[in-house]
Amino acid sequence: MRSRPLWALLTLAALPACASEPAPTAAAKAPPPPTVVVQSVELRPVSTANETVAVLDGYVNAEIRARVRGYLKAQLFKDGGHVKAGQLLFTIDPSEYNAVVAQAQGAMGRADALAQNSELQLQRANTLIQTNTIAQRALDDANAAAADAAGQRTAARASLDRARLDLSYTQIHSPIDGTAGLSLVRVGNLVGADGPTLLTTISQVDPIRVRFPISEIEYLKRQESFKELPSRDLKWAQKQFASLHDHGAQESGEAGLELILVDGSIYRERGVIVATDRSVNGSTGTILLEALFPNPDAALRPGQYGRVRMQSQDSGRESLVVPERALMQTQGMYSLAVVSKDNKVELRSVQVGVTTGQDRVIVDGVQRGERIVVDGLQKVSDGALVVPQEASAAATPEPQGALSQGSKN
Repeated sequence: MRSRPLWALLTLAALPACASEPAPTAAAKAPPPPTVVVQSVELRPVSTANETVAVLDGYVNAEIRARVRGYLKAQLFKDGGHVKAGQLLFTIDPSEYNAVVAQAQGAMGRADALAQNSELQLQRANTLIQTNTIAQRALDDANAAAADAAGQRTAARASLDRARLDLSYTQIHSPIDGTAGLSLVRVGNLVGADGPTLLTTISQVDPIRVRFPISEIEYLKRQESFKELPSRDLKWAQKQFASLHDHGAQESGEAGLELILVDGSIYRERGVIVATDRSVNGSTGTILLEALFPNPDAALRPGQYGRVRMQSQDSGRESLVVPERALMQTQGMYSLAVVSKDNKVELRSVQVGVTTGQDRVIVDGVQRGERIVVDGLQKVSDGALVVPQEASAAATPEPQGALSQGSKN
């Protein structure tokens, strides 16, 4: 009798064992409900603030331009330095304009002499007409000549004044105290050939202007306080700066504005609103506000960007609040995973308000005391059963030496 191969015997021996294993049941395939961390929706007073992008600008910006044509002869200030009102900044070669002034002075002298002679001739004609020595026509001619000479003298004086004015433009002075920008044209270059050439800009930066938009809704909430804006000038702003520095609030009790710089730091001084734009931007639904901030050491410069933080008119009111991490966002819509009494999840759309710290105000969609999922959102779906664990219990630290679930010694 022929013996069977060894692999065949091993296969036959394994068949009873495979047949004896029971098939998996449906109950074994269903995973247990996931454990999630829940927290109740709270109602508490909330200190809220609006933040918006801001642009800084000088309180006064004076563009220094060459108003006459010529070669730039000298620059008499340091680029980026502080200048005083009336300080000489640039000179343009005055040779051409000195010559024009001299020519205009000569023309003025001739016109003045002609006018004096015409007046004498008119006086003589008036005397002679009384004795009938000359005809009336001669008197009329003398009157016309005197009037013409007077007109020529006026025109010559205007030409001389214009020549002197052009000559004065060859010396360019600062109209304000402020910080000068970098010179845009260097000595030796021709300026004023194609119109007034921009040479530099001087900005008064203390205080500094800060412009930022707010929503139309926020503007309507603040209309009462904005009625006082027409009376708010630099003198008023400086009084508020002193009050903010000494007492931490304006004279009206308002907290003032905070300026957050691009590196995330908060500027040490607070500012005040002094003006609003005339109209609402139809495309954005915002209106532009202007504020002043003290800037004694010129740390802030025109053209900088930042964010203005302004206390909301609703600040301090009781609001429904949930942790920011509990919110799910899809295409600009927000929702919360609300856990019912029977531990089923409902994905519910909500309307959100402002952010306050790590929390978000909920305007509509949930009620106080309802439980929401704050950790484990990736485990839930609408209608799913969960095992809720209160956030306070989940945050309780384990005793030292205890092993976490699934660990081995």
